[in-house]
Amino acid sequence: MPGRVVVDQANPGAHLTRIPIPGISTATDSSQASVKGKVIKKGPLVSLGDEDFVLKAVVEDEESVRSSSSRNGSINMILFGGLAKDFSEAVSLGEVVVMTGFTVGKSPTAHKDQLHPCNLLLSGDDACLYVLRSLSPSVSPSPTAPKRSSASEVSKPAKVSKYTYVPLDDLKPGAVVNVYGVVVFFKQPYKTRGTDYCSSLKITDQSNQKVVCTIFCEKLEDHPKIFQLGDIIRMHRVKTQAFGGSINLLNTFGFSVVTFDGRPESAVVPRTSSKSFHFEPEDERAVNELRTWAAKQDLLPTTPRVHLSSVQPQSYFDLDCQLLWKAQVDGACILLKVWDGTRCTHPLQDFTVEASAIQGPSSLSRERSDLAVNILVFDNHAEIAKQLKPGDYLRIYNLHATTGASSVPCSSGGSGLNQVAFHLHGGTSYGRGVRVLPDDCPAIQELRRVVECFPEDDIFNESAIMEIWGTPPETLDDARGCSATERRCDHALQQVTLAEVKQSVPGQLFHVSAQLKSYQPRPLYQALKLHCPKCRAIQEIPDDDFLSETFLEASKAPGRIAEPWLLSESLLLPGDGPKAPGRTLSIHLSKELFGERKSKDLIYVTGATLEDVCQLAAAYQYILPVMPSGGSASLMDLSAPFLFRGNKRYYGCKQCSQVSVKELKVDGSEEINEEMIAEAVGVKLLQYCLVLKLELQQGRDTLEVLLWRDAETFFQVSLEEVAANQETHNKISKTMDFLCPPGSRLGETEFDNLDWLSDWLPSIEVRQDGLVVQVFDGRS
Repeated sequence: MPGRVVVDQANPGAHLTRIPIPGISTATDSSQASVKGKVIKKGPLVSLGDEDFVLKAVVEDEESVRSSSSRNGSINMILFGGLAKDFSEAVSLGEVVVMTGFTVGKSPTAHKDQLHPCNLLLSGDDACLYVLRSLSPSVSPSPTAPKRSSASEVSKPAKVSKYTYVPLDDLKPGAVVNVYGVVVFFKQPYKTRGTDYCSSLKITDQSNQKVVCTIFCEKLEDHPKIFQLGDIIRMHRVKTQAFGGSINLLNTFGFSVVTFDGRPESAVVPRTSSKSFHFEPEDERAVNELRTWAAKQDLLPTTPRVHLSSVQPQSYFDLDCQLLWKAQVDGACILLKVWDGTRCTHPLQDFTVEASAIQGPSSLSRERSDLAVNILVFDNHAEIAKQLKPGDYLRIYNLHATTGASSVPCSSGGSGLNQVAFHLHGGTSYGRGVRVLPDDCPAIQELRRVVECFPEDDIFNESAIMEIWGTPPETLDDARGCSATERRCDHALQQVTLAEVKQSVPGQLFHVSAQLKSYQPRPLYQALKLHCPKCRAIQEIPDDDFLSETFLEASKAPGRIAEPWLLSESLLLPGDGPKAPGRTLSIHLSKELFGERKSKDLIYVTGATLEDVCQLAAAYQYILPVMPSGGSASLMDLSAPFLFRGNKRYYGCKQCSQVSVKELKVDGSEEINEEMIAEAVGVKLLQYCLVLKLELQQGRDTLEVLLWRDAETFFQVSLEEVAANQETHNKISKTMDFLCPPGSRLGETEFDNLDWLSDWLPSIEVRQDGLVVQVFDGRS
């Protein structure tokens, strides 16, 4: 059912929390709230298309205005769709209305109209507006106002005026309650035999009563984000039940959970996957009171986490680390390659895995390789490990440093009796499990500082690079020397011959003078690639023929998009004749951006061909092609660009993206960019790269070198511009034609007697056994 305008004599929304207008903020939990006010301004009804309308009005909180308790007693409300039309026809100035099912946004006109800094947005199926009138029995409601249905009377669960939290020693069986507690034990979520994940924990509070909680949720992200003992948890709508002579808690309909770091010195930052949640100053006080009490009760961890450098054989410990790569060993075991920036002092078992099974950069810098360890993850934890991505920061609970033979073959072929191996055994005893820590988690900031002190691994996946050239695999790790900013060539390096370079040991830097004999690929546009900075994958840029076919197929997707945060308009494009009928192109605008007067900064399009999108890109800043999927908006296959800006096209990584099209939230002064849009739709942006193989010659000696990481410096161009601009692409072509004229051979060019290439390729770095070298910082 769409949004409704209902005439009511009684007290509608009495089961919801009535929020006074001055108390509204962007943090307001509007899902269980209502707002009451008198209509003091009513704007015109604006048509946005077929049966699509928008209307703006101002409502006033009479009580706050009479008491002069706040200057924010009046607020803008914006109604969309049929709700706007019904409001225009059924509601008059001076009437009192009650609004439910609204969302709260920032008002872009607050500084001009001096009204409330927020506004109320009413759209979608949940939005409802009640008009309070005293109707006599002989007078019937206006025909334009539909009668209230029974569905509207029971659309919200019962709720008191504010959240009440029950102490754990006051819990009675058979009730649905809200509670706060300190976590004294927890198990990470594990897959049940059904469709849910299950997690369990034990909490306590100032009453010293300990209560077990069991939580079943279909999605991992809906489970409590508990990182360590002593964390604070708040749960809404949990059911109490008697079991074994004690009270347990079980999540029920409408369950929501928020957790907080339990350390008294840390900021009170809620951890939750909920889009909106209730959090007021009273909640912050409750968290701080529990923190202070827990610290006095010795409920917080007293010892720091164990580093790999201090691990002892046969011990169990919790480990914070970063995942470098992973590999599936068999159906019940996954191998994780991790590090924490310290070196384990004991001999370690190494395991044999197929190179094709490795997910992530199999080639690591020597520093990382020397510090990395293998962890075997078994049974139920393997299901969770499948979802981990290289680069994730992990906390692994109850990890076992064991010795002896392993079920996975050792690469050395020995028994491993005197070597340490790390096992995460199956089951959930002792809280055993693995969890991804968010990048901003305070607990991993020290780990982040340590690992970032080491040189980055190369941005490319070794196997992908070598697949391009069809040459044997060779290491593409970073040099063990200086960083890129320290290696800018000033011709202070000793100049050597190519023969000396080939005989040198890996890790050295040289200055050479040579001629360019040839280069690959030709044509040059094939050298431009896409790569993911997270998983290091590298891929070709699809051609327009492939993209045209992809967009054409997507344009035929059935259904329509009915997202509550989108304004939609349909355009009928003319056909090419009787045998080629016209097509319907749908354009969608974000209500958030519409309210911020940024409607042309980003539009979503449905049913568009590649040619359509390119034409629209000339009129709008960003174009995001979408497809209908069950009434929601979804992205096309990530083989195609997911975003357009003028001539620029942006691609996403299939492996690292978690696509979910959500509304882009921006502040009034904030400029929209591709990173913000990619984050809003769950896409990991791919970057452009250029890979060239150069063959150098010096007398009778030749040497093949790769130019990739410093290609932008070498050619003095932006690769993003190269992909979008033919003129910039031509600049690279002219440079290569100058260095290696088309159709010429050595001995036939006027440059033969000059050591001109020393100015273009001043420094090279030996990568492995003198076979492959890398050009860096091409201009001095």
